Amino acid sequence: MYYKKKIAIFSGNRAEYGLLNPIIRSISKNKKLDYKLIISGAHLDKKFGETIKEIKLDGFKIYSTIKINLDEKKGECSVPVAIGNGIIKISKVLKKIRPDYLLVYADRFEGFAAVIAGTQMGIPTIHVEGGDVTNGGAFDDNVRHAMTKLSHIHITTNNNAKNRILKMGEEKWRVKNFGFSAIDLIKEKNYANQEELEKKYKIQINRPIVIFTQHSITSQYKNSGDELKESLKALKLLNIDGVQVIATFPNNDIGSKKIIELINKINNKNIKVYKSIGRYDYHGFLSLARFKNFKIACVGNSSSGIKETTVFSCPAVNIGNRQLGRLRGKNVLDAKNNCKDIYKKTNIALFSKKFRKICLKAKNPYGGGSCGKKISNFIAKINYNKKKIIIKKMTIK
Repeated sequence: MYYKKKIAIFSGNRAEYGLLNPIIRSISKNKKLDYKLIISGAHLDKKFGETIKEIKLDGFKIYSTIKINLDEKKGECSVPVAIGNGIIKISKVLKKIRPDYLLVYADRFEGFAAVIAGTQMGIPTIHVEGGDVTNGGAFDDNVRHAMTKLSHIHITTNNNAKNRILKMGEEKWRVKNFGFSAIDLIKEKNYANQEELEKKYKIQINRPIVIFTQHSITSQYKNSGDELKESLKALKLLNIDGVQVIATFPNNDIGSKKIIELINKINNKNIKVYKSIGRYDYHGFLSLARFKNFKIACVGNSSSGIKETTVFSCPAVNIGNRQLGRLRGKNVLDAKNNCKDIYKKTNIALFSKKFRKICLKAKNPYGGGSCGKKISNFIAKINYNKKKIIIKKMTIK
C-alpha cells in the first residue's frame, strides 16, 4: 500500500472550471494522487447559472462548497470584503483536508483568496496560468502576478508567460510550461455537434451566428453599462443583416449587475440570452467555423475569445482594452469600444473571405494538448521535501 498525494483543487467560476476540467480528470485517474474538490463563487449562484450542476454532470466528487458573495452595494469594498470572507472560509476547509498541495487556476478574486489561505497555512501551492499579461484596466494582472509570487509551483500555458515568471525571480525548477488545458478537450472533440446546437438553441445554422460575452473592466466598473450599450447597438445592427446572436451573462465581477440588467432587457427573438452555455456547447459553436458553409464569430472581451478560438480557426472580435497585451493568434480582430467599429470588425469576421483564409492558417500559441496529463504526472513525480518547496528564493540579485 503506497501513500497517495492529496491535492486540494479550488474552482470559483465557470471560466476557470472549463480549463480545470481536463486537469481534474487526469489527477482523478492518476493512481498516485487523490483530489479534494472545493467549489465556490459563481458556481453556487443561481443568477449566474448555478454551474455546480455542470461539475456534477461531469462526474467529479465535490468535497466542499463555500459561498463567497460579492455584494455590489458595498462599492469599492465589495471585492476586498469577498476576498477576506473567502480567505476565512477556505482556510477552514483546507485545515480539514490537510492537503499535500493546493492547485488554483488563473487570476480571479476567489482564486486569490484560496492562494492567500493556502500559502499562509504553509501548503505547497500550484498556480496554473500565471505569467500572462492583460494590460486593459482590469485588476487581473495585479491579482495574477500576486498569486504567482505567493505560489510555489507555476504551470504556464505559453513560453512568453514562463519567461516572465523567471524574470520575476522565480527559480527555474518551479516553472513548467505545459500548454493550455482547454486544448485537451478540443482534441478529444468533446463538444456539441451541429444537430445538438440546432435543437437546443433553435437557431438556423445556415444564417450567420455571433457568440457574445462582455465582462466589466473592474477598475472602471461604473462604466460597464455604457460600454455594453455600444456593443448592443452593434448587435442590433448585425441582427438587421440577418445575424443571430447567442449572448451569455458576464462573470460575477463588480460591474456585472448593470451588464446583466441591460442584457435581460433585450427584446429581440434573434438575440438569445443565456446565463451560461457551458464549455460543451461553447466549443460546439466554435467548431462550426471549420466548415466552409458556416459563418460564425466570437465577439466580446473574454479571454476565451482569444485563447480558445484559434484552435478552431474561428474568427474573433475582441472589444475594448480588457484583454490588451494578451497573447493571441491572427484570427483575432481588435475593435474599439464603440458601435461603429464593433459592427465593422464583426462584419469582417463573419463575411470576409480574405480574413477567413487568415483564420484557417492562424497558428495557436498555446501548445498542442495533453496539458492535464502533463500536470498530473508532474505532481505525482515531485520529490522535493516540503521545506524546499515552501521556502522560496529570489533569483534576482
